[in-house]
Amino acid sequence: MAKIMAVNAGSSSLKFQLIGMPEETVITTGIVERIGMKDSVFTIKVNGEKIQQMFDIDNHAVATKLVLDKLIELGVIQSFDEIEGVGHRVVHGADVLTESVLITDKEIAILEELVDLAPLHLIPNLTGIKAFKEILPTVKQVAVFDTAFHAHMPEEAYMYAVPYDWYERHAVRKYGFHGTSHKYVSERVAVLMGKEPKDVNVVVCHLGNGASICAVKGGVSIDTSMGFTPLEGIPMGTRSGNIDPAVIEYMMVKKGKSAREITAILNKQSGYLGVSGVSSDSRDLWDAANRGNARARLALDVQAKRIADYVASYHCYVGGADAIVFTAGIGENAPSTRSIICARLTALGVAIDEAKNECRGVERLISTPDSKIQVWVVPTNEEVMIARDTVRLIHA
Repeated sequence: MAKIMAVNAGSSSLKFQLIGMPEETVITTGIVERIGMKDSVFTIKVNGEKIQQMFDIDNHAVATKLVLDKLIELGVIQSFDEIEGVGHRVVHGADVLTESVLITDKEIAILEELVDLAPLHLIPNLTGIKAFKEILPTVKQVAVFDTAFHAHMPEEAYMYAVPYDWYERHAVRKYGFHGTSHKYVSERVAVLMGKEPKDVNVVVCHLGNGASICAVKGGVSIDTSMGFTPLEGIPMGTRSGNIDPAVIEYMMVKKGKSAREITAILNKQSGYLGVSGVSSDSRDLWDAANRGNARARLALDVQAKRIADYVASYHCYVGGADAIVFTAGIGENAPSTRSIICARLTALGVAIDEAKNECRGVERLISTPDSKIQVWVVPTNEEVMIARDTVRLIHA
């Protein structure tokens, strides 16, 4: 059994799974939170037991050493030599790194040049890569890109109608994100339907605090709702999704703020939170809506309407969807959200069984037998996709 570390380094966190391949067995999983702050929290699950400890962790290098040392201390591994590869989730490869790659100094240099495209994500991604390379210098590492699954969208799907030199000189185009999740879910639902991915057309709804919709035709992403950044698309927990770009200049004048400040509001104070004034968490919104809070319900309805817009469009674009699939935190665990979205798709012949829809975190067909499009819930597993690519590349 090859033991592979799947790593997702955020600005102040380090998530990890140790996965046994090719069996795809999760040996252990955990997270270091509040990196760079006092009272950093280390959490790990070993043999079904959750262990949580607090430390002062100054940076990702310290967090990485802590994680690896704890794996030995807790008996998960006997030595670092048991780790055959480390796969890193990397948010952005632009149109330069369009598939998973072994990480060398060349790839690190390329990512450093791309930082301006996604500084909030690429900087911690790079920090995590460098930390693991320092502590495990002989272990091969792999970068798996959120953008890679969307890298071969047709030109008409990724181009914006802006001056062409914006694209040529400044790389302004749609990139899309959540690609690892969309790929896993579209492939998994094909298996559940008893078909090959190449024979299935799917619309995937990855709904979490960040959310995106993807049109998958025959196993290939041909369009997705997120764009140049994750701000484009549907409303999310704190992101606005699509708005008229002129709103930015208008609100700069009205509020006396810079473009950067208005963009920060669109990223961090909009979406569920901005419309409802209650929370960025869908569970809080449903609780409030069920108590009669009109703005909380409005926030949910605005998002559901926009999701239905994308699903209907992508249904046409893939040549007729065989399945609509819900995944990620909200998609997997919010029956009410799935219900109000599907209620807007009855013109496409979509019908769900509300009893079957009362499920959370399981693989399940929730549409009725006479629904013209199957509707599924499929939990995502980005870590397994990272592990698969890592094994493939380290043994190539």
